[in-house]
Amino acid sequence: MATMADVARSAGVSVATVSHVLNGTRPVLPHTRQAVLDAVEELGYTPNTLARSLVTARTRSIGLAVSAISNPYFTEILQGVETAALEAGYSLLIADPHDDPEHERKVVQLLHERRVDGLIVAPSADPRGLRAYLGRHDVPAVFLDRLVHAPGKDDGPPVDQVCADNAEPMSRLVTHLAGLGHRRIGLVAGRAGLSTTSERITGYRSGLAFAGLAYDERLLVHGDSESAGAEQATGALLSLGVPPTALVTGNNAMTIGVLRALRAHGLSVPGDIALCCFDDFAWADLFSPRLTAIAQPGRDIGARAVHVLLERLAEPDRPVRTVRLPCTFVHRTSCGCPSPSEEGNPS
Repeated sequence: MATMADVARSAGVSVATVSHVLNGTRPVLPHTRQAVLDAVEELGYTPNTLARSLVTARTRSIGLAVSAISNPYFTEILQGVETAALEAGYSLLIADPHDDPEHERKVVQLLHERRVDGLIVAPSADPRGLRAYLGRHDVPAVFLDRLVHAPGKDDGPPVDQVCADNAEPMSRLVTHLAGLGHRRIGLVAGRAGLSTTSERITGYRSGLAFAGLAYDERLLVHGDSESAGAEQATGALLSLGVPPTALVTGNNAMTIGVLRALRAHGLSVPGDIALCCFDDFAWADLFSPRLTAIAQPGRDIGARAVHVLLERLAEPDRPVRTVRLPCTFVHRTSCGCPSPSEEGNPS
């Protein structure tokens, strides 16, 4: 098996120069760097990651803790994180905190004990234990998708955050439905306590206000961010004396539950009730009708989280920041509009 010394002899440089090229620890002249890389390729040299980590105190690995990895949205985030990490020469360790605060802290501890250089976490609704652990052990971290607002002084230091816009896109769904004549628009919101849930509720209410519609608390139910919960919550909406004529769902998993509930009640979309969704997913345009949705930039969120974490590792004292990425309105037909390809885009 080739060694670093073999690479140095083949390239005509010192072992230290080979180390600087492979670890990026010092600038090297372009022709020298290329000579080293050519020697690595020719000899089939594989760096000893463990030995390198002992010298540099870095493992070039990132821990990712996100719940519901089976959710298509988080799958997109995972793909974005993995691609960006590999491009930067980092490996990825993945764990599912199951949206449970205590399990979340344990998962983060396990990843940290495996000496990852930093963590990317989608925090639970109660991230106090998580923040305390990160602060106590000075772990570089980035929160993604879900924000942590106004932390208490004992919860740990501020953390970089990356997420999508939530309020304005949700408001747009509501005003779109109001523009189609709907006056009773229900929202199946996500798990209480999550920033995504509260921001989308804010967007829902601002959309109603913009359309001149009064907020009716009976039209807002929580589906716990899951299909089963959304199915039950939708049943409660449909049992109202005056049920909604249009629904907005807070994420893609709940959209499935809402559709199940509507089918169980013998209701068609959009003939009996209009439907818009927060979260697009790969098969949304295969439903009949095709689902009008807000598409979040999942892969971009994952990739940006990696970049922000690497910048934090390179500059530990840089100012903390929150990065928000825009969403896209995907106009289809479940809202009750004709197909955009046939009628243009009336929204």
